[in-house]
Amino acid sequence: MSIKEKSISKEDSFDILTGDTGNFLVLYNDDYHTFDYVIKSLIDVCGMPEEQAVQCTYLVHYKGKCDIKKGQQEELKIYKTKLTELGLKAKIE
Repeated sequence: MSIKEKSISKEDSFDILTGDTGNFLVLYNDDYHTFDYVIKSLIDVCGMPEEQAVQCTYLVHYKGKCDIKKGQQEELKIYKTKLTELGLKAKIE
């Protein structure tokens, strides 16, 4: 029986060596904001390309949440603060 090896990127190997798996900024669905508002917010705050912002918005709408950014907690706090100031529901997990 052979074991298939998973290819590991430089980022993954750094995470493995440092023991840091990173955190995710998660955007949650709400019943208040329009698709256009959420898309514009993701573009303005997170610097997402429009197509990615649209995809994330649909995932949030249909799945209830979407991981929108991965990184260190300190970095993600900045994005979370800006999104929540715009009235969106975001959490670092």
